[in-house]
Amino acid sequence: MTWTVRFSDRARRELARLDRQDAARVVAAVERFATTGYGDVKRLQGPSGELRLRVGELRVRFRRDEEARLLEILRVLPRGRAYRD
Repeated sequence: MTWTVRFSDRARRELARLDRQDAARVVAAVERFATTGYGDVKRLQGPSGELRLRVGELRVRFRRDEEARLLEILRVLPRGRAYRD
């Protein structure tokens, strides 16, 4: 169950703003989910079809394309800001 992971430009910028330890935890959690399907993942409410992966106090918002086996990482934010848009 291996998925290809693609970070949006916005997610890359947000990841770069994190300290190295948090950024490494996020990347490791995304890679683990992409290869094993393991992680604290929930579908977000609304028509967007987005999901979120919890990594400590951070939230990774993403979309999953079943046909292309692609995880598109959209945002990497602290919990308090992750659901405002």
